[in-house]
Parts: sequence; C-alpha cells; structure tokens
Amino acid sequence: MSTPRAVRPGGVLLRAATAALFRRGRRHEPPARTLDVLLLVTSDNGLSQRAALTLREAGHRVRTSVVADADEVVAATDRGDFDLIICPYLKAYVPESVWRRWTTIIIHPGPPGDRGPSSLDWAITEREATWGVTALHAAEELDGGPVWAWRTFEISANTPKSSVYNGAVADAAMECIQDVIERFGDPDFVPTPADQITKPVPTARTNPTMKQSDRAFSWGDDAPAIVRAINAADGFPGVLTELGLDNVYVYDAHLDAHVDVEPGTIVEHHLQAVRVATGAGSVWIGHARRPGAENFKLPAAAVVRPVGLIRQAEDGRYPEINYHREGDIGYLSFRFYNGAMSTSQCLRLASVLRWAVARDTKVLMLTGDYDRFSNGIHLNVVHASSDPAGEAWANIQAINEVARAIVSCTDQVVVAAFTGNAGAGGVMLPLGADVVAARDGVVLNPHYATMGLFGSELHTYTLPARVGHEQANRLLSECAPIGVRRAQEIGLVDIVGPREPRQFEAWLNKVGQGVLDGGRLESTLELKKQRLELNPFAPYETRELEEMKIDLFGDRNGFAEKRRNFVLKL
Repeated sequence: MSTPRAVRPGGVLLRAATAALFRRGRRHEPPARTLDVLLLVTSDNGLSQRAALTLREAGHRVRTSVVADADEVVAATDRGDFDLIICPYLKAYVPESVWRRWTTIIIHPGPPGDRGPSSLDWAITEREATWGVTALHAAEELDGGPVWAWRTFEISANTPKSSVYNGAVADAAMECIQDVIERFGDPDFVPTPADQITKPVPTARTNPTMKQSDRAFSWGDDAPAIVRAINAADGFPGVLTELGLDNVYVYDAHLDAHVDVEPGTIVEHHLQAVRVATGAGSVWIGHARRPGAENFKLPAAAVVRPVGLIRQAEDGRYPEINYHREGDIGYLSFRFYNGAMSTSQCLRLASVLRWAVARDTKVLMLTGDYDRFSNGIHLNVVHASSDPAGEAWANIQAINEVARAIVSCTDQVVVAAFTGNAGAGGVMLPLGADVVAARDGVVLNPHYATMGLFGSELHTYTLPARVGHEQANRLLSECAPIGVRRAQEIGLVDIVGPREPRQFEAWLNKVGQGVLDGGRLESTLELKKQRLELNPFAPYETRELEEMKIDLFGDRNGFAEKRRNFVLKL
C-alpha cells in the first residue's frame, strides 16, 4: 500500500521561532588527540550508550563490546585496535594480562574509599546524603586501583536506586570519563593511589555483596523504612517478602497515610498497584515478581494474591498520570515504571490526553518521568498474557490512540518533552507534537527492528516529516542510539534544555510561556488543520497496522523469541 509523502507536522513557523528563542547550542572543540576507545560492558545500557555518544561527540572513535566473563574480556581486547579501555558498567573481572598491557579504567558507582559490588544499595540503605562516582585503574584488588577522577553528588530521600543510577550516577560518570580522556593525553599526569585520597564521603568503606537478609524488612516497620529498603533493591534484585498468599519480590514503592489494620494487610488496589498497611503509614507496591528464573516483573495487581477480597480505590497515591493548569497552559505528565506502557495504561493516558485537549487552555505541555520517558509497549505484560500476539496487538492499538491524540490536536499547541531516555515506540510517540524538547544527556533509540517489529505510533507519518525519508530509514535500519544534540541537528528534536531536573522544569515553563506569547498561536493551529486535510495520517496508520499484524501473528521477524529473550534477560 502506498502513502503520500509526509508533510512536516505542527506549526513550522512556531517551531522555528521557539527554537531560536530557547535553543542552547554547543560547540565541540576538536580534541587535542583523537582516541580509539574500547568500552567493555556487561550490557549496553543507557549509561554505556551515553558514554559512547559523549565520546563520539568529542571526536573520538568508540567500539563497545558486551562481555560476560574474564575470557570474553580477553577476547574483546585481542584486536588491540584501541588506545584506552573504559568500563562504564562491567561486572566481569578484568584479568591482569589486560590491565597491565592497556590503561583500563573502571567507572565505580561509589566515592573514593568505597568498594564492593553493591555500592548504591548500601548507600541508599544507610541513608547516605552524599555519594559519588570514581574512575579508577583496574587492579588485582576489586575497586582498589589508583584513582583518575571522582565526583560527588547528593541523594534525595525516597529516591529509587534506578533513578539515582540513571540520573546522578550517569551524570557524574560522564564528567569522570571526560577527565580520564583529558588526563590520558597528559604525560605528566599520575593517578593517585586510593589510600592517599582524603575520602570525600567519610563513611565510604568496603562492603560485601548485599544479600536478601540485609534487605529484609517487616511490614510492622514504619513505611519510610520499608520504602527505603525497596528503593535500595529497585531494578534488581527487589526485596523478597511475604505479601498476601505468597512470597514475592517487590518493587516500585510509594508512601501513603496510615491505615489502622494489621501490618502486611493488603487494604486496596488502584490501577496496577496494591496498598499495604505497615506499622506506621502504608505503602503502595507497583510491581512484583514471583521467585524463579522464568518469572519476571509485572504490575503488582497481576502477581500478588490477597487474602480475601480487597476494594478497588477510586483514587490513590500511586503516581501515574497527573494534570494541572497554570493560566492558559496545561501540564500533563505521566510516569510508567521502566517506561513500559501497557494496554490499560495507554488507554488511560489517551483518555486524559483527549480530556486535556478539550480544556480551554492554549498550550499543552506533555512530559514523562525523569528516569525514563517511554519505551513503548509493555513487553512483560505482553509476554505474560495467555495470548501474547493478541495482547501486543491490543497494546499497539492503544498506544496509537495516544499518538493520534497528539498529532490530531488542532485546538492547542502541543509541546512534548523527552524528560528521560526513550526507545522504540516511546521515541516515536511524541513526534507529532508542534515542539519536541529534550533534556540534555537523554539517549534515544528510535528503532524497532531489534525486537522484530515494523513499528507503529504513526512513525511513518511523523518521523520522515521531521528528519526526511533518507534519515528516517537510516535511524530505523541502523538500530543505534542517538544523543539529543545529534537529534536536534537532524530535526528529530527541536530544542534541548538543561540536564538538571529542576532547571529543566523551569526552562520548559519558559518554553511554554514563549509559545503562548509568541504571537503565532492562531496561525500555527490553522496550519495544523490545513496539514491534516492535505495529508491525513489514517493511511499511514493503516499500513503500519497491516505490517504489525504480520509481525505479531505471523512472527515474520522472530518477535516471539526476541521478546522472550528481552523479558527473561537471556
């Protein structure tokens, strides 16, 4: 089925004016010496991808190698096509034969003096207000090599480990890596032995791997202590506890008021979460996992079996979708754990989005979570379904409702912001907005092929309209991450704001006010109406769904196996 050439969505004049007002360009001076850098990683996660992008933006050449053990570390270095090894996220041991031959830098998520594989877990558990990241040379003793660079940062109370890692740790790691690159080219630089550094965090010490016995809590404890224990295990491994009829690993915890019932009682559920009474206060548990290698994280309401019937709350303190307005600007934010959007979540977001569009505001600001913006459909929920292909099909159609609400909004100017990293459909979802903003340091993965999918979210309509057909095809086929500065250069993103969340919020508010006061609202809305009449998006969506139907029900490109490998982390 053929479709007409896409017309760039949104108000072109408004976007250009807004970009001119708020763009913060960055000039990259050519490096004194171009380096070939080998990144050794356990998995190519957001931090390692950002490290590679940061180094490439600085003019260096980068190769990333995923390694599982010391033998694979040795194999990855056999080619010798590099000047420097950096390990931004590596669990494997680096053999002496490697670190004695090449400068090998370990990025450790703890300040100087801290050692051990559970650094952040212990920091959150012990309520450290200040923590850090250290770049040190690999050595025989774990985390004991000489120090090349270090940074400290503050940890806010009630912050989950994954948020600390994706935020403050990642930012500090980038600064340390930049220092390493500069010092590597300085013949007079000598790294400092770890025992000669005055510890910036006096409590930093060697800690063992944190076990479940170290994480254990009682539901009779006070709610903040329970949330802190769960936050310290967020992402992996979770905290194993008795809840309802089973022992389950719990994640995604949030505080609420006290309920005068037996601690450990599940008192109600709201959306996907369950509320549990504690000794003082109560806790919402958003996600849980049953023990066993074949089990994986799911919304808590789908895992936990309560003792008896529990009521469904009409409202709750579990955070998901929020709307407020300030004058003529509406603010719609959503938070979906790990950026995964299930069918029901997409339908709720689409419903609130349509409601927000119908308000008498003139500008709508759409933002996600600072941890992750969105990664598209909820693959864990899909995989857990008795009919995975059918659930994925329902999920795709539901997320398309969100995309349609954004693209078809002709009553308000829509400003969408990548507040955190995004992947697959999560990148494509907001591209139909009139202005697409991004927080500095965000990593985007604008592709579907690694999951064996053609993709939807109206991306065949919005992506070529923003970057051109050739660039769109390149992004979709190369399946490589892209930084927001490069995204801005090619038109995928219009404007880039500060990295620090509070600064970004203030900056984004100015963007919204600038759009409101720019004098082009009516002309932009009229252009949007004309664009939709000239080039409706329905044929594009029809073609995308036809392709997706083949991928989901015909398994044309191995979606079932790739989904299983992703969900079970194989």
